[in-house]
Amino acid sequence: MNFLNEVAGRFPDAISLAAGRPWDGFHDPADLPRYLSIFQDHLTASGMPPNQVRTLLMQYGRTNGVLGELIARLLANDEGILVPQDAIAVTSGCQEAMVIALRGLCARPSDVVLAAEPCYVGLTGAARLLGIDVVPVPEGPGGLDPETVAATARAVRAEGRNPKALYVVPNFSNPSGVSLPVAARRALLDVAETEDLIVLEDDPYGLFGLDDRPRVSLKALDRRARVIYLGSFAKSCFPGARVGFLVADQPVVDHDGRRTLLAGELSAVKSMLTVNTSPVGQAVIGGLLVESGCSLRAANREKTAFYRRNLRTLLAALDTCFRAGRGQGIRWSVPSGGFFVVLEVPVQADEKLLELSAEQYGVLWTPMRFFYADGGTHAMRLSCSAIEPGRIDEGVGRIARLLADHS
Repeated sequence: MNFLNEVAGRFPDAISLAAGRPWDGFHDPADLPRYLSIFQDHLTASGMPPNQVRTLLMQYGRTNGVLGELIARLLANDEGILVPQDAIAVTSGCQEAMVIALRGLCARPSDVVLAAEPCYVGLTGAARLLGIDVVPVPEGPGGLDPETVAATARAVRAEGRNPKALYVVPNFSNPSGVSLPVAARRALLDVAETEDLIVLEDDPYGLFGLDDRPRVSLKALDRRARVIYLGSFAKSCFPGARVGFLVADQPVVDHDGRRTLLAGELSAVKSMLTVNTSPVGQAVIGGLLVESGCSLRAANREKTAFYRRNLRTLLAALDTCFRAGRGQGIRWSVPSGGFFVVLEVPVQADEKLLELSAEQYGVLWTPMRFFYADGGTHAMRLSCSAIEPGRIDEGVGRIARLLADHS
C-alpha cells in the first residue's frame, strides 16, 4: 500500500485504476457540521441533558462506542441482522475491528486464521503484525468452496495447529470481485460449525451490486453464533471519519459462571489499542445515520448508481480493447458488483511494470501478487471507484498499449 501511494505521488497526472477508495465527488466538508448538529439534536431529543452531550462529544468515552443503538437499527433495516446493541463495538475503522477480532480469537502460538485467497492486504497485514499465521484457502471461479475450507482446516489441525477463524468477503471481494452464492454461504456456515471456526465476515461493498437483488449476509443466516460481522462506513459514508464496527454476539461464560457477549470481552483489547473511537467521528456518522433513517441503502442510491455505471464502463472498455486478446493470455473477471476487476495478462505484472506503466503510459493499477502468499504474478487489479467515468476508457486504452508494447 505504501508502494502504491509512493508511485501515485510521483505521477499525480496518471490515470488511476489502482485506488479502491470512494470517489471524492460525493464528499463535501460542509456536511461535517451539519451531521454533528443532527446528532446533537438526536441526543437532546432522546432526553440527554446539555452537560452530558458536551461530555459525550468532548471527553474520553465508552470503549465500545456510543452508536450501538443506531448501528443495530441499521443492520436490521438493511441486512436483516437482528442483534442487541451490546453485541456491537464501534472501532477506529474496520482495520481496527480486524485487529481486535484476530487478537481476541488467537491467543496461542498454534492458533491460525484461514483466509480466502487472494486476500485483502489489511487482513494479512494485521495478522502479520500480531504474529498470527494466515493459511490461504484458494478461491475458485464461484468464490470460496466450503469443502476446500473444511479440507484445509483438517489439514492444519493434522499439523498440530489450531484453525480458529476464517476470513471472507462474501460480496464483490477485494481484490477478486467474486461473490458467494447463497447455497455456498449456507454450506460455509455448516462447515464452520463442524470444524469449530468463527467466520470473520467483511462486507464493505455489499451495497454496490449491479442490480437491486438482495444478497443475504452470512450474519443474517447465522443461527449458531458462528459469525463475527466486520462493518465499515468508509465506502458507504466516507473514510475520513475512521469509523467501523464489529458485531460479536457470541455468548461468553467466565470461570465464575458470569455470562457476557464476546463484544464486551473484546473491549479489553480495544481499550489497549485506542482507548475509545473518536466521539467526534462517531457523532458525524451518527448524524448521517439519523438523517438516513438508519438505512444506508437509501442514503447511497446516488453512489450505487455511480459505481454501477463505472463498473459497466470498465467492463465495456475491457471488451473493446482486449476482445481480440482472449485466448492469448488475456482475460478478465466479470463481477456482479463492487469496485474491482481482475485482468490476467501474459506478462509479469509486477512493481517494475507498474512503474513503467505510470512513467511512460500514464496509468496506474495494482499488482495482484500483493494479495497472494505466492501467486498472482500475471494479473492486475483494476478499480473503478475513485475515477470519473470519462477517464476509464482512456485508462484501459493505455493499459492495452502497455501490454501490446511489452508482451
